[in-house]
Amino acid sequence: MRAPGVTPSSVVFADLHRTDNPLLLPNAWDHASAAAMAGQGFQAIGTTSLAVAAAVGLPDGASATRNETLRLALALGSQPLLLSVDAESGFSDDPDEVAELARQLAAVGAVGINLEDGLGPVDRHVAKIAAVKSAVPGLFVNARTDTYWLGEPSTTETLARLEAYQQAGADGAFVPGLTDAEEIAELVERLEVPLNILYSPTGPTVARLTDLGVSRISFGSFLYRRALGAALEAVDEVRRGRTPGGRTPTYREVESLGVGTARHV
Repeated sequence: MRAPGVTPSSVVFADLHRTDNPLLLPNAWDHASAAAMAGQGFQAIGTTSLAVAAAVGLPDGASATRNETLRLALALGSQPLLLSVDAESGFSDDPDEVAELARQLAAVGAVGINLEDGLGPVDRHVAKIAAVKSAVPGLFVNARTDTYWLGEPSTTETLARLEAYQQAGADGAFVPGLTDAEEIAELVERLEVPLNILYSPTGPTVARLTDLGVSRISFGSFLYRRALGAALEAVDEVRRGRTPGGRTPTYREVESLGVGTARHV
């Protein structure tokens, strides 16, 4: 029994999807990036599977980084932030194995999980969602469909998949690659669960997505790719005899992100 007035982190996280403004969710790739974003006032932080995979030289979306994902969740789960983990498709086609992964993530402090369908069979993804919600009822399941990411964009197919996922118990719906304002508005109107859209520099602005009724805006791998791009630009500037522009955190600033907070894994 929790103390009076204390609200579980999972409830706080779910409530952030039902306010007047969408949850702006930056995606981290290690302890330092998560701590730095939390230091900027972001209450909730997600992870990005591309960065987890790229950091260890493994392919993204191929169920190859289960252990690495768990290690990152262990490192971040005890931090003063609300953690949602990008778990690809659950790293298995077996719903019971995906449910066990969800139990492990919740045990180390995660309050949310992203599960993508990869355009596989709808009933298989439904079974995974149902198994996770049965095993860890309080874990926020953000059900992702890849109709706009991997397939031919289709509002009809997207709705059919997401309606099946919400009936299975999903707490949110995620459609990466969708940037058309009218189609976003239709999904918001038709779905009962909060809609998550992936931020795109060429897509609607945060203000526009807010007006459309989007409940969550994720950055995905965008920040990680920008960080790599900034590193390459800096190297090139130095090689050309120039001083790199932009702000560079000091050694002490970066060092302070880990002092007294990291969990050894």
